[in-house]
Amino acid sequence: MLIVPSGLTVIVGGARSGKSALAVRLGQGFAGPVAFVATGTASDADMAARIERHREERPLSWMTIESPLLEANWPQEGLLIVDCMTLWASNAMLAGTSSIEAKAADLADEWLRRDGPTIVVSNEVGLGVVPPTELGRQFQDLLGRINSTLAGAANHSYFVAAGKVLPLSSVEEVFS
Repeated sequence: MLIVPSGLTVIVGGARSGKSALAVRLGQGFAGPVAFVATGTASDADMAARIERHREERPLSWMTIESPLLEANWPQEGLLIVDCMTLWASNAMLAGTSSIEAKAADLADEWLRRDGPTIVVSNEVGLGVVPPTELGRQFQDLLGRINSTLAGAANHSYFVAAGKVLPLSSVEEVFS
């Protein structure tokens, strides 16, 4: 059985790498209540099918909070899983939200103050090619900064690739 780390845990990785599956697996092993915050919206048939597959993977006993802009109130106790910051950042950009990076930092602080653990999932978009459009580059840069902010605040950070998990360390941890 996997043990849910205390505090704030950030899970990053590429698309289809196993990030969400890891978060769900951790949630399934948690002894208390679990709330799942979903940021995806069914903008087309493919996305609707993806959302439905994710719903089917989660136990029915979990509370699901659909909050594309992370404006909902979530429980202060129990495990909170937020999936995912990638879609939140995209939703926030499209909604014209200002100060998205500052909002991410505020969210990290809020999640750190919770009584229960929080797991946040996000895509690592910095491993691919530089996007050919200005909007794509702005998004890649923004999400990279959001991920750095969250991982910098987190008690634990993990990188997932091909279903395998690597713990992440800060420069200070590695070279001190």
